[in-house]
Amino acid sequence: MKFTFILLLFIAIPTLSQDRVFGRMDVFELEWVSNPRISPDGNMIVYQRGSMDVMKDRRVSRLWLISRDGKKHQKLTSDDRSESQAVWSPDGTRIAFVTSTDNGSEIFVYWTETAKTARLTQLERSPRNLAWSPDGNHISFTKLVPEAPPSLVKPPKKPDGAEWAKHPRVETRFKHEADGRGYIEPGYSQIFVIPSTGGTPRALTSGKYPISGDHSWSKTGDRIFFVSNRKKDWEYDFRNSEIYSVNTKSLEITALTNRNGPDRSPVVSPDGNTIAYTGYDDKVQTYQVNNLYLMKPDGSGKKIVPLNLDRSIRNIEWEPSGKGIYFLYDDKGNTKLGYTDLKGKVEEVTGNIGGEGVARPYGGGSFSLSSNGWIALNQTRPEYPAELAVMTKGGSPSLLTDLNSDLLDYIDLGEVEEMWYKSSHDERDIQGWIVKPPNFDPSGKYPLLVENHGGPVANYGDRFSPEMQLYASDGYVVFYPNPRGSTSYGEEFGNLLYHNYPGNDYDDVMSGVDELIKRGFIHEDSLFVTGGSAGGIMTAWIIGHNNRFRSAAVVKPIMNWMSKTLVADNYYGYANSRFPGQPWENPEDYLTFSPITYVANITTPTLVMVGTEDRRTPPYEAKMLYHALKLRKIETAFVEVWGSYHFIANRPSQLITKVDHILAWFRKYRKPNEE
Repeated sequence: MKFTFILLLFIAIPTLSQDRVFGRMDVFELEWVSNPRISPDGNMIVYQRGSMDVMKDRRVSRLWLISRDGKKHQKLTSDDRSESQAVWSPDGTRIAFVTSTDNGSEIFVYWTETAKTARLTQLERSPRNLAWSPDGNHISFTKLVPEAPPSLVKPPKKPDGAEWAKHPRVETRFKHEADGRGYIEPGYSQIFVIPSTGGTPRALTSGKYPISGDHSWSKTGDRIFFVSNRKKDWEYDFRNSEIYSVNTKSLEITALTNRNGPDRSPVVSPDGNTIAYTGYDDKVQTYQVNNLYLMKPDGSGKKIVPLNLDRSIRNIEWEPSGKGIYFLYDDKGNTKLGYTDLKGKVEEVTGNIGGEGVARPYGGGSFSLSSNGWIALNQTRPEYPAELAVMTKGGSPSLLTDLNSDLLDYIDLGEVEEMWYKSSHDERDIQGWIVKPPNFDPSGKYPLLVENHGGPVANYGDRFSPEMQLYASDGYVVFYPNPRGSTSYGEEFGNLLYHNYPGNDYDDVMSGVDELIKRGFIHEDSLFVTGGSAGGIMTAWIIGHNNRFRSAAVVKPIMNWMSKTLVADNYYGYANSRFPGQPWENPEDYLTFSPITYVANITTPTLVMVGTEDRRTPPYEAKMLYHALKLRKIETAFVEVWGSYHFIANRPSQLITKVDHILAWFRKYRKPNEE
C-alpha cells in the first residue's frame, strides 16, 4: 500500500490554468496526421487523423479531407469507425479506403462529386496495400488466404456433451508468431483485384510464398510488380527478397531481380518504361544502407543511382515528369524529404518529417505528390506531433492543420535542445538531445534522467514525445542520445555494433552524462537511467558496469542473448549479423555480451517492466533480471503490463502506466530538496 500511495501522490492533476505542465491525462487529447494523400490535381488532400479514445483506451484513425488552401476541412464520411489506407483514383474523382467493421475490414469508395460512399467488398480477411489500376477500373489489394493448421494426429471422437481439453496446437513453420500479432494464422498473403464498382475479387497470385509491402501497376495495366521470395528455401533465406511481375490475365509470374539481398518497393515511372526500387547486396552485418536502383519492366538494364548520400532511403516516389525521384531518409536524428535526378544529384527538399509515433521521438513520416508538383507531407517539431503541410519543390512547407493548439497552447512544455559531444572511447562526435523541465533555471541544479532508445538500429530525434515531456514535467533534465549503432549517421557508424553489442555505445552514453554534468545544472549524485528494448539492454548493461545511478528502470530487456535468439519471434535474425555463429557454436560471445553476466556487479535499485504478451523480448528475460536481483537482495520491483506486446505504450493507458511506474520508482530515490 505504501508504494501505491507514493505513485498517486506525486502526479500533478491538470488544472484549467494556462500555465501548467504536460500531464498524464493530456496523452488522451493528442491528435496527429499520417498518410497524407494529395489528389492528382493538387487541390485536395485526404489524411488519417489519429487520436486516443479515452473510453475504449485505444488509438483510432479517421479520414479527413482538406483543400490545399486549408479553407475546406471536413471528415471524409459520417462513419465513426476506424478508417485508413486512402488512395486517389488516377482521375481524382474517387478515393478508395479501408474501414473497420464488426468482422474485420472492408474496402469502400468515396465519390468526390457527390460525397457518396459505397462498400465494395465482403472479405473473410482484412485487405491491405490498396492500389488503383491506371484506367481506374480496378483496385488491387493483398489479403491473407488461410490454410489449415498443421496436425500430427486425428483425435478420437468425443462423446456427445463431453467437455474435453482443447486439441494441442502443432507447429511446423519457421516463422509462426510475431510481436503485436501473437500466433500467426497459417496461410499466405496474395494479390487480388476487384472492379472499382464492386464485384468478385480475383486472385492474381497463389502458392506458399510470402508477399510483402506495396505493389505497383504497369502503365498498360497488364502487369503488377510486387515483392516476394519464391525460392525453394525462402524461409531460411529470410533476409532476401526479389521483385516479381504477375500478368493480370494469364497470371504468369516472372522474377525480375535475383541477388543475395533484399529488393523491394517497386514503383513504375510515369511513362511506364522504368521501375525504381530499393535494396542492397547483403553483407550479413548489423546495419546496411538502402540504395536506389532502376531497371526496365522486363528486369533488364539494372543500374544503381549513385546518390553518395550514405543514408538509408525509403518511400520512393517518381516526380510527375519522370526526371527524378523523391524519397525519405533520416539524417542526424531528423527525417528529411530528398530528391534526386536519375544521375544521383541529391537535394534536400525539407526536413522535420514525421511525428506519427506519439510516444517516444522515433523517426517515420509520409508524403505524396500531385501530378502538377504539389507535395503533401506530415511534419513535427518537439513542440507538437505530426501536422499536415503542403509545399512545392524549392518552396517552404506551409502547415494546413493545427490539431493540438487547443491543448498545447496552454501548456508549458519542456524545451528540447540538441547537443554534440565527444565519446571517451574514440573521440567520435555523438549527438543527443536534452529536454529541460518547464521553467528551467540554468543556475539551478536538477536530477538527470537518461532515456536510451531501442533498436539499437534506430534513432531518436527532435520530434514531439509525450513520454519525454512527462519525465521533464516531473522535474528532470531528460537526456536521450544517439550512440554508435544508431541510424541516420551512415553505414559505418550504424555498423559499429557488429559483433560488439552492447559495447562502446556504453561509452557514448556515459560520455554524454559527463558532458552534461560539466555544464553545471545537473546534480552529479542524482542520476537516473531507463530505456526500453535495446534501451532496456543498455540500461541493464550500464548498472552492471557502474554504480553511478540512484536508481534504474529496465524496460522489456534482453538479459541473455542465448535464450533470446532461440525464443523471440525474430529468433532467426541474430546469428552472424550480431554475433558470429549460432548460440551453440559460440556460447562465449553470446554470454560475454549478455547483461545477465554482469548482474553480480549491480547495486542500483532497479525497477523491471515488461508486457505480458511481448514476443520480441519475452517476459522471462525481464524475470531473469528481477529474480537475480531478489536473490542478491538488491532493491527491485517487477511490473507486468497486462495484454501489452513489445510496443508497451500502444494503448494510451499503457503509455501512462509505463511512465507513472518509472517516475514513482525514481521518486523513491530522489532527495527531498529535489522534489
